[in-house]
Amino acid sequence: MTIKLHCFGESGNCYKAALALELAGLEWEPVFVDFFKGVTRTPEFRSEVNEMGEAPVMIDGDFRTTQSGAIQAYITEKTGRFGGKDREENYDIFRWVLWDNHKLSSTAGLTRFLINFLPEEHRNPDVIAFNQGRLKTAYAVLNTHLEGRDWIVGDGVTNADLSCCGYLYYPEPFGFDRADWPHIDAWLTRLSEQPGWKHPYDLMPGNPSDRA
Repeated sequence: MTIKLHCFGESGNCYKAALALELAGLEWEPVFVDFFKGVTRTPEFRSEVNEMGEAPVMIDGDFRTTQSGAIQAYITEKTGRFGGKDREENYDIFRWVLWDNHKLSSTAGLTRFLINFLPEEHRNPDVIAFNQGRLKTAYAVLNTHLEGRDWIVGDGVTNADLSCCGYLYYPEPFGFDRADWPHIDAWLTRLSEQPGWKHPYDLMPGNPSDRA
């Protein structure tokens, strides 16, 4: 049975789930969520798709879950991919996924939205500068950790990598320049060289050009 993923291309959180499905080699198909037309805020979406009013949402037969980290954990359970080799590595992966959700992706997603998708008259430069300062701290943590390592945890791609990369391939400016962070840059290159890797705009429907 084909897994369905409710998602849209502009979302780094959707990308984390879609990339995990794709790299795992699972049969799946995207279900476009028109976020920018307010679909996730409708009563129908909240009652029929996700009470939290968010994407991604994954449906595999009778099983449904939301939140990229939960979807990634399900894919690991289903396929054996992207987990650790032992209990210690599994907890380390979990630690980095939580760190990413709290420190990196949440701030990157918000900052990218404020700079690129919010009407210009509502873009507060002080808020943007504050968030970019937080992001620099997060980039520094990740860049330092990746020095001398190919992957965030262990010797292969795990959910830690698939989570932390979520917003870092997007072309829209939000204060991230790969050239400034050489270990992150090399890691992103390694990840993009994995069989089956695709850019978020090639993997999911939805692109800023659709609304241009």
